[in-house]
Amino acid sequence: MSRGRATRALVAGGTHLLDVAHSSTRGSSRHDRDGATRVSDRGVGDTKRLLEPSVTDWLLDSDPALRWQVERDILNAAPDVWRATRSTVATTGFGARLLALQDADGQWAGGAYFPAHTDADTASESGQPWIATTWSLKFLREWGVDATVLTDTAERLATNCRWEYNDLPYWGGEVDCCIDGFTLANGAWLGADVSGITTWFVEHQMPEGGWNCDWVEGSTRSSFHSTLNALAGILTFLRNGHDATGLDDAQRRAEEYLLARQLLYRASDGALAGPWVTELAFPPFWVYNVLSALDYFRETSQLSGFAPDPRLARAIEAVRAQRQPDGAWYQAGRPEGRLWFETDVEAGRPSKWLTLQALRVLTRWDEASAPSEPAAHTGRSPSDPTT
Repeated sequence: MSRGRATRALVAGGTHLLDVAHSSTRGSSRHDRDGATRVSDRGVGDTKRLLEPSVTDWLLDSDPALRWQVERDILNAAPDVWRATRSTVATTGFGARLLALQDADGQWAGGAYFPAHTDADTASESGQPWIATTWSLKFLREWGVDATVLTDTAERLATNCRWEYNDLPYWGGEVDCCIDGFTLANGAWLGADVSGITTWFVEHQMPEGGWNCDWVEGSTRSSFHSTLNALAGILTFLRNGHDATGLDDAQRRAEEYLLARQLLYRASDGALAGPWVTELAFPPFWVYNVLSALDYFRETSQLSGFAPDPRLARAIEAVRAQRQPDGAWYQAGRPEGRLWFETDVEAGRPSKWLTLQALRVLTRWDEASAPSEPAAHTGRSPSDPTT
């Protein structure tokens, strides 16, 4: 465990899907969505079947942080429609609530990764708190809050925020790959100088192509968790127009590390990398799952204009297999710990966030797999930034 990073021992709960390509539903005890029509045929590969009106209407009845992504990624709404919804995130619902909790010095809860006065070595006793600065910025960014709303937050954090590890300056990052991935993305979004973190990633990439937060304790093998979090940070950095020198090759090598394992399996024996791979949770925090990985590759495919890599096929079917008869994907469980407020459902209930992610991943895959059909209008150009 990296520097006593106790939260690394916390994994999401839920049903283990060991036969990822042929798994069944969870049984009759699950909750159905109120008013939803049950879908008897999952319609594998049938994009129209995925987008049942009952499902899309349910998704639209959401906080604007989620609704604008449904409009853009699922309904292919015109840019002026989803951008109008996105513009309200900072003033309504989740975004407004979290912005109101920011401290005067630019931080949240008085700390960088943990709230002030939190003992990181004992955080696992009640679960890591997810309310400090890094997590709060990550949520706001992913919800689509415009960076201009946070005015001089980057400067205030440069002055007032230090990492719990060795009192390092905030925008310089620290020694944990996942933390540096989050910070790289947050800094790129807010316009902070995070060039030191880009150099760090290039210098600390492992020979097999990934990263591992436990490198400080001697690990020489890459981690699914660390690699995906690093890749997500690099993608956000590059998507915001920053210099790709050195990072583009690091990104390619890290993607190949995951693709060679089909996002699912250990290279050593071909077994599932861990039960957490197919346990879909939202928010996932730092924990890897196959849907989060597919959502990353969906975005790179859309931004590049190239079809998804065929090695994603087994991962696609692992996600498709978890679609429930009501057309939704269900929360498997997530690491424990304090949140400012809830943004999704408890374990065992239909999750709008997971359903959004799954639908946009599957529709991208299905549309790319049907080249004879006219390309669907996406409501944005490949260069349009996401969150």
